[in-house]
Amino acid sequence: MTCSAWLALLSGSVFWLCFSEANCPLGCLCISDIVNCGSVGMDKFPPLLPPTISVLDLSHNQLTWLAAGTFHGLPGLNVLRMSHNQISLLSPAAFHNASVLRHLDLSSNRLQVVSVHPFQDLLALEELLLYNNRISLVESNAFTGLSKLQKIYLSLNHLTDFPFFSIRKHSHPKLVLLDLSSNRMSGLPPDEVVLLPTVVQRGLFIHNNSLICDCSVCRIFWHWEKEGYEAVRDFKDNYLCKTNGEPLVSVRFLRSPRFFENCTVEKMISLISPKADVKVYEGERVRLDCTGTLSGVVLSYFWVIPQEDNSSQLIQNGSLRLNPDGSLEIPAVRSSDSGIYQCVAMDVTRMINESREVNLTVVSQHMAGEPFSTGYTTVLGCTVTLLLILMYLYLTPCYCGCCTPTTPLPTISRLGEEHQTLPSVFDAPLVPEQEMKIREDAERHVVFFEPVVQDEPGGDLYSKAINTAVRQGPTS
Repeated sequence: MTCSAWLALLSGSVFWLCFSEANCPLGCLCISDIVNCGSVGMDKFPPLLPPTISVLDLSHNQLTWLAAGTFHGLPGLNVLRMSHNQISLLSPAAFHNASVLRHLDLSSNRLQVVSVHPFQDLLALEELLLYNNRISLVESNAFTGLSKLQKIYLSLNHLTDFPFFSIRKHSHPKLVLLDLSSNRMSGLPPDEVVLLPTVVQRGLFIHNNSLICDCSVCRIFWHWEKEGYEAVRDFKDNYLCKTNGEPLVSVRFLRSPRFFENCTVEKMISLISPKADVKVYEGERVRLDCTGTLSGVVLSYFWVIPQEDNSSQLIQNGSLRLNPDGSLEIPAVRSSDSGIYQCVAMDVTRMINESREVNLTVVSQHMAGEPFSTGYTTVLGCTVTLLLILMYLYLTPCYCGCCTPTTPLPTISRLGEEHQTLPSVFDAPLVPEQEMKIREDAERHVVFFEPVVQDEPGGDLYSKAINTAVRQGPTS
């Protein structure tokens, strides 16, 4: 490398260092791509920042709001920490230039509403920390479009409800944690909670809320406890509900089931019943029932199907049909319809619900044809065996050239009488005194008897013939 090249590189490095140093706010610490401005008494967002930063820490200051275009000129910002400020307002376009931001910490501020506009541009956001604010409302579309979101922290706020229906597997496939603990929620919508993805239910923290004790709410947590969900297992003593009456009494319902005698096991339906397996062939009509023990007058039904993204289109074009009794009908099933179908039936009056899962397997027609089924093979085998036995018994050729007339079967009698018979091949050995003699000039016979049964000691022995087959043979 020539001297001119070295000088150019050195001058560029010095210029970059001087530019970065000039852009480092007063009192902040700027190291490489990290800028730490924590606890410096800042009341406004710094106007100049190094454009190459990826981590910005503005926590423990006096910031009150974020204006539109605040993060303009920071294309590589990945982590933003602004906890312990006094932020109460976010401009709708505050994060317009922070499309690669992955971690956003706005905890311990004064936010009151979580709306869709401030966060709609955070397409890469993975963690959102909003705990310890004054939030009383989360709009239903607040997290729309945040498909990479993994963890949401909303504990220590003033929430009375939450739009659970907005959290679905297809819209938030990576979400594993939703913390709603230590709020003011008095109840949960069972029909929405049970439709949450299982991984979200496992990481749904709702302890330390003002829940009202009823069967539908307690049943949810009993099910999660039975399944060993961490959110219930680790905070079991912090799940309280208030019983009816004056004054309201808080009960640790996971520790005191005696307070819910009306919620008997017979009346409680598992939120996720055992899967029913249904196997059909392609092209057949399929009807998936949503029957259960609920018998209320006003019942509503919800179906979650594998093709959830285009379920409305499937219903419109007739590929799916929802019947008044809650059953789901597929007029002509296809291989792509295979999967797990989940139905939730809800008694609107009593706010009780139950669900059922059906594992539908569609087999192609070319796989359906089999030369023999197991039942037909068994019947055929038995028929051939019976024919061979009959041929052996009645069609055995005579060795003497001409067959003699069949000799009548000797009379079977009790041992000890004058008539004699052949012993059964299944009989126990007889004592010499009880052995039956066979006349030497008698014809050969094969006789099948039941085993000899011995009565009381000292009694006689007898045998009973249940099947007799006679084969004429040459005389000895």
